Amino acid sequence: MDGWQKHDVRIRTTLRNPKGVIVGSVQSGMPEHTHQTCTEVRLPALTLENPQLWSCESPQLYNAEVVVTADGMVVDSLTEQFGIRSLEFSPEFGFKLNGKKIFLQGNANHHDLGALGATCYDKAIERMMLQLKSFGYNCIRCSHNPYSDSFARIADRVGILVVDELTDKWSDNDYWGGRQPFTHIWHKLITEWIKRDRNRPSIILWSLGNELQIREGWAGFEGTNDWGITTYNIFNQLVKRWDHTRLTTVAMFPARAGAITRHDKEFNDYLVPPELACATEVASFNYQSDKYDAYLKYRPDLILFQSEAETSNLLQPYYNMDKERMVGIAYWGSVEYWGESNKWPKKGWNYSFFEHTMRPYPQAYLIKTAFMPEIPEVHIGVVDAAGAESVSWNDVIVGRMALNECWNHTPGSRRSLFTFTNAHSVELLVNGQSMGIQKNDTTRANLRNMIYWKDVPYGNGGSVVAIARDKSGKEVARHRIETAGKAVALRIEAETPTDWKADGMDLQYINVTVIDKKGRPVWDYNEPLTLQMEGAARLVALDNGDHYTDELFHGITSKRMYQGRMQIILRSDQEAGNVTVKISSAGLKGTLRLKTIKE
Repeated sequence: MDGWQKHDVRIRTTLRNPKGVIVGSVQSGMPEHTHQTCTEVRLPALTLENPQLWSCESPQLYNAEVVVTADGMVVDSLTEQFGIRSLEFSPEFGFKLNGKKIFLQGNANHHDLGALGATCYDKAIERMMLQLKSFGYNCIRCSHNPYSDSFARIADRVGILVVDELTDKWSDNDYWGGRQPFTHIWHKLITEWIKRDRNRPSIILWSLGNELQIREGWAGFEGTNDWGITTYNIFNQLVKRWDHTRLTTVAMFPARAGAITRHDKEFNDYLVPPELACATEVASFNYQSDKYDAYLKYRPDLILFQSEAETSNLLQPYYNMDKERMVGIAYWGSVEYWGESNKWPKKGWNYSFFEHTMRPYPQAYLIKTAFMPEIPEVHIGVVDAAGAESVSWNDVIVGRMALNECWNHTPGSRRSLFTFTNAHSVELLVNGQSMGIQKNDTTRANLRNMIYWKDVPYGNGGSVVAIARDKSGKEVARHRIETAGKAVALRIEAETPTDWKADGMDLQYINVTVIDKKGRPVWDYNEPLTLQMEGAARLVALDNGDHYTDELFHGITSKRMYQGRMQIILRSDQEAGNVTVKISSAGLKGTLRLKTIKE
């Protein structure tokens, strides 16, 4: 405030608990004996008795109502949500939230949201977080830039922990798209970033960069010749100026000290962690989870976080970690995203557990068996050998084993499949006939919770049932897939039919599935779908979930279905009203009627 010294300026802050009840208030004037025109005011401390703590299970949020008066007149006001919680990091226990040990079970992704691209819709962010959380995820690492302001606010509300990241490399050229050189504006970027996000209880760690210590040109300030340690210390000091309550980290390229990489002959024997990782408050490593024990023998004081894990190795990176001692894991690309495609016609990364529509692949249920061990789970994944891929990416072999839940195949053929389970054993039945019982091998990280069934007879189709049992032989879970018949109808389902706000921004996701007369999904249906819509909303996108598609998502009303599915995304108008959606495809028709609600 310019010229505030000439006025009687007062700041009053009122706190309300999660139920809206006032629980405290403090007031302060402006500091004396200073010529600063813009200054910070530290308000008097306020003690809350028995505060309701923010956690993933119970994300309690308080409100701070701040009012600024000058000569008795209100000149500004702000209401800010915040949460009360404690963070602890240690090489002995990794991470604790509110004194409770938590192992981060995370996803590291770029910020796009399927057919919406990089456009930021609160409903899309919340939907993604809730789906991940339903599979046991509790953390998202932002990669490799700060996401929208609303992202962390939604994480506050949903109960998702966030590792907030500033940038990728510390370079003025490579991996930098700014209008000014990074080393000229880093202080402005850090200040804006921390001040924007520091009140978010969901944010537990500041990440200052990604895949450093591989090239000297990515180490920030020239001439320091220490793999970015000086740069990190300078950045960290500025972070602490604005927030001393959180630690900082930098994600490491899968290299050793001295930037020794897989291409060097001593790579597999020289198990010394990068110098920069040994200088950061939390040591974050991308991949190489089987080397972490060796790193800790060299530096027992490391607080270790696996900031990227390869999805292609499924649960092996997870079980390679000492979960009592380490901070956690973030799988790279758990959700499909656009860009970083290894070949045309694929449009982006798809070595994932979730489609870009957020529909889970069978592998997502494997992750769930580990992330949510208290919930008995079994899920069938049929191997599609034609869809398998493998490629070297950032010195790491990545790829995917293509799995689906389709049981429509050539009569007389044989199909291999997996059953993913956290139970003691699984019995597989094909058309009621037992294919045997296999135990879950929990002794090997690369096989745990996955049971392989080779050359299962398809016959003329029918059903496959996986029955999971505990040690006593009691059934604890089952999953069934069936051969589908002829397509006869469209199943049209809105995800949030009773909660669609008429605010001009709220989204409604509608999932269309082609089914046979018994309601089974028809996987081999790929006919075009045509949509007609009228009412208090507009069409945002048509998305069939195919990451290889050449068809548009926006500005169209017809699109080929893929594996018998289509997702329709609608955006509400600002006035409440009725919405009618009419859908047709190769003689199949259906209508869905919805309402938007004005709050």
